[in-house]
Amino acid sequence: MNIPKFLSFLTLVGLSAAGSYNNPTVDLGYEIHQATFNESGQYYNFSNVRYAAPPLGNLRFAPPVAPTGKKVFNDGSKSRICYQGIPSWTALSAAWVANGTAAFNLSAGYQPPPITSLPPQDPASTEDCLFLDVMVPKTVFNKAGKGPGAPVMVWIHGGGYTLGSKLEYSPSAAGLMLESQDDGSEGIIWIGLNYRIGIFGFLSGPTFVSEGGTANNGLRDQRFALEWVQQYIHLFGGDPKRVTIIGESAGGGSVTHQITAYGGLKGPVPFQQAIVQSPGFQMTPSTFHEESIFQEFLTTANVKTLQQARGMSSEQLQLANWKIVGNSFPYGTFTFNPVVDGDFAPDLPGKLLLRGGFDKSLRIITGHNIDEGYNFMDPWAQTNAVFEEDLRIYQPTITNEAVQYISKTLYPEKYDGSVGKSVVGFPNGYTNPTGRMDLLITEAFFTCNTAWLMAAFENRFWSYIFTVPPSLHGDDIVYTYYNGPNFPAVGNNTLAQIMQRYFTNFAQTGNPNGPDVPFFPTYGNDHTCLNLNLTFIDTIPDNTKNERCDWWQKGLYA
Repeated sequence: MNIPKFLSFLTLVGLSAAGSYNNPTVDLGYEIHQATFNESGQYYNFSNVRYAAPPLGNLRFAPPVAPTGKKVFNDGSKSRICYQGIPSWTALSAAWVANGTAAFNLSAGYQPPPITSLPPQDPASTEDCLFLDVMVPKTVFNKAGKGPGAPVMVWIHGGGYTLGSKLEYSPSAAGLMLESQDDGSEGIIWIGLNYRIGIFGFLSGPTFVSEGGTANNGLRDQRFALEWVQQYIHLFGGDPKRVTIIGESAGGGSVTHQITAYGGLKGPVPFQQAIVQSPGFQMTPSTFHEESIFQEFLTTANVKTLQQARGMSSEQLQLANWKIVGNSFPYGTFTFNPVVDGDFAPDLPGKLLLRGGFDKSLRIITGHNIDEGYNFMDPWAQTNAVFEEDLRIYQPTITNEAVQYISKTLYPEKYDGSVGKSVVGFPNGYTNPTGRMDLLITEAFFTCNTAWLMAAFENRFWSYIFTVPPSLHGDDIVYTYYNGPNFPAVGNNTLAQIMQRYFTNFAQTGNPNGPDVPFFPTYGNDHTCLNLNLTFIDTIPDNTKNERCDWWQKGLYA
């Protein structure tokens, strides 16, 4: 009997796939990928799908490229996350949040502890990590190629551009998918993706580039994955013309950079909508800081050139990355951020949004919390001298005039509550040095980023403020990925389900409104946002509409 080669291959590998040979497969051309099935959720999970070639050897520190070579079989059983890096100050953050200045000897100052070795790591960690997960309802997958496809949500994880992975919320994404089906529709497809982080994805600087490196490779990985979605999602039952990307913190900052990629000069972006939650990044307009980090990398890795680094083992680079990220200084920083590279990021996102350098056809939802900065502020910034010193570390090329303007005009030593007035139910402005630094980090690294998006997308835009106490950075994500009662992290199950309905309505229809949810108004001339509170939902004035955010957007600090 003459068996076709393709069928013969599937028969052989199917019998060896841990008894899962009856689950469906998708042929991507370079690999045949087999799903697992979640019986309770009635969805297929195509886990650990390769979307780019291994970024090893000469592909290190280079843009992603398509997989090549002989077609392989992948049952998704081998979990993959990118090499992680964790700043040493994070070990102190719980004590800081709980006890404030009483948690530290403020006279000693913060110094990262010495790092000599790599502690035990997640066994899924690998440099070959450019993989994604596709979770698709069974009814959607069964109709693939038989009519209009289902809407798609693509999650870009946060983690300061040094940690995190697609696995962080993938189990909980089942709750989001279930909510999308609550109205009787077939629901959404959910995708989570890895991208290179730390030294592997965000090295930059003049010497790095002159030696053949490419800046912002982590952002380029994300873009490559989004283009993969455009090419392949129809095979899973998805519609490439109904893609919503969503990210929080560094993931939200990444979404902002995807919106402004190439200054809008390369045509429509490979998605139609975006949900931008607490977008975080330290604005890096100068190559001076980039160069210093690259030189630190060469010294830490004990090499003289980038090409020598390409010849190192993955484990050697992993240790170098762990040391550099661990030594992040000052307190609250992660060392690595997206940078202005003249190509993918031709300028700071705020400046590109100000002058129209973005895809204007998009529909956007943004959200932020009240106190985004407290987890990341320098606890030792209790004097004006330390406050100004931190400004010079955050922006090494900042002018003295800019330091004085920030210190004396935008965030002055004025502790009567008149500066930084917030919203109803919260303190009206800062009354001590901690509040002063907290407000600066909240606005400069987080909430002003949403303000610029709001100004750019007025009337095609929805915005919320999450005011559930204490409303710290990240508090809203357990509501986004609600998958059943989770007290005390989720204090109101109904609020979580309403948030999920807003997001899935948006993915499905282009509008967050629909049956059984309070009306979500567009952000217009009245500059009001939806107030998501523990006990009520109403509208609230936009607390980012102020002169401080206007100043930060112009990039006048360097």
